[in-house]
Amino acid sequence: MPAVARPLRPLSRLARSIALSLACAAAGPAPALVINASFGAGVDPAAQSVILGTIDIYEALFSDNITLGIRFENMNTGLGQSSTNIYQVPYASFMDKLRADASSPIDSLALAHIPLGANPVNGAANIILTRATANAVGFNVPAPLNGLDATISLNLATMNFSRLSIDPDKYDLQTVASHEIDEVLGTISGVGGSLILPVDLYRYNAAGARSFTTLGDDAYFSIDGVNMLVRYNQNPAGDYGDYWGAGPHPVHVQDAFGTRGSFADLGVEIVALDAVGFTLAAAVPEPAPVVMLLAGLGMLGWLKRRQV
Repeated sequence: MPAVARPLRPLSRLARSIALSLACAAAGPAPALVINASFGAGVDPAAQSVILGTIDIYEALFSDNITLGIRFENMNTGLGQSSTNIYQVPYASFMDKLRADASSPIDSLALAHIPLGANPVNGAANIILTRATANAVGFNVPAPLNGLDATISLNLATMNFSRLSIDPDKYDLQTVASHEIDEVLGTISGVGGSLILPVDLYRYNAAGARSFTTLGDDAYFSIDGVNMLVRYNQNPAGDYGDYWGAGPHPVHVQDAFGTRGSFADLGVEIVALDAVGFTLAAAVPEPAPVVMLLAGLGMLGWLKRRQV
């Protein structure tokens, strides 16, 4: 397939909003998050263009001083998968750094609902981090010797590369690539194992109690234990850090099971990444789930002050 100029498809609403905000902001240093992509022979130029455009969104969203290396490969089964380097650190050390790194209303609200002292989820003394999350809060983990933090594999034959001309029997490449990049950054869960990952600090059941079980289907992402932003997947056929909804529901980037003929932009996923330690670029408008949540809690004045 011949190479095509980027962007392959019109920018999403999120990408347009980011681009406009950055263009209107005062001159300053570029966002510090850098994702260096490399590609296997099976990833043709058209797919590379979409993936690079997706990476642009993340580099504009977050200002953490992190450089990541991600290899993208084509595969012939499934839809998408990622393999990511992980690290184990003391829970207390992580929380010290997470509190010191707080920079947004979401951070403040989330931290206010994590008690001081021992891990409130399962009491384990250690926590697992991706290198991206570790460095987002200040651990300064060096890059792997091969320069790769993760490998993402995508079944490109099953995907739409454009959002203008959609094959209803295929999945959206940007959505799937975003899903896997989110996991590399830090949306994966430790449910089913003995150690938590940061996002598990925000996993609750409908009654507002912390949840770290594979049983039942009563698990939600919430930063305060009251406002349930999205339901977590509890089906072992999918990842426990992914999302799920019964019956008709809005499509999310982190849905455990893809929806053909549809696409999704980042939303709740940005809230999750903010809460686990990533810093939103100052010029980026707060995503809709954040605005809705803060409005419900009477915190929009705080949000406006932060954005001035």
